[in-house]
Amino acid sequence: MSIYNLLLGAVAAISATPTVDYLVVAGGGGGAWGNGGGGGGGAGGLLYASAYSVSAGVQYTVVIGSGGVGGIYPGTTASTGSDSSFSSLIASGGGHGGVTGSTSGANGTSGASGGGGGYSGGLGGSVSGSGLGYPGGNSSGTSSGGGGGAGSAGTTATTASTSGTPTGYGAGVSNAISGSAVTYAQGGAGAINGLSTAGPSGTANTGNGGSGANGGLASGGSGGSGVVILRYPNTYPDAATTTGTPTYTNTGGYKIYTFTGSGSITF
Repeated sequence: MSIYNLLLGAVAAISATPTVDYLVVAGGGGGAWGNGGGGGGGAGGLLYASAYSVSAGVQYTVVIGSGGVGGIYPGTTASTGSDSSFSSLIASGGGHGGVTGSTSGANGTSGASGGGGGYSGGLGGSVSGSGLGYPGGNSSGTSSGGGGGAGSAGTTATTASTSGTPTGYGAGVSNAISGSAVTYAQGGAGAINGLSTAGPSGTANTGNGGSGANGGLASGGSGGSGVVILRYPNTYPDAATTTGTPTYTNTGGYKIYTFTGSGSITF
């Protein structure tokens, strides 16, 4: 074989389109408020897989979902989180929380989203081959339910503690696609009657649900916004173009693109 043909083969190997690992997380649902306990918001849908085929020269759209708004005194209902997507892969927003003794948590839809906690917990949404979003917890007496997470169902919030820390949230899942382990898609905690406390919001770019609130002027927490993370071996070239200013890192043998706002990528 000639040196020319060897060089052509080397160039083809270097420029070959890679497969990518992806993490797509939707916005978490907002936590409810109520004089009796507000339910936690469900986690945003989480989709993760490796070796997803992409084509050179094709622009792939990335959409980042926002977190749902928390319920606001004296009667504004919490809202469900928004969808995130990469190409044709769609993770759906988590269901919002409901109110103890009054309203049920919203169901998660497709895309493995979590249901909100409430009078009765919302159901988790599933999508074929991509996992299950767990349901939210039910209320019991004066305690509301936490939102379902990507790792487990929400439960009934426990007895009021002196710290006022809400409980009952469904577990998220840890993923290190970004180069370090981060917990994504955790449900929001349920509130307990007798604690006039605002619900903490879900952490941005995790898809965590917002926590519920109880009584007075307390408001439920908003859900955390979503994120899309793509990585492939650093033996391949950088992406040809990106929009939306994703964060780029080259670590651990991978080129990693993290989108916290909507945009696109062309390989």
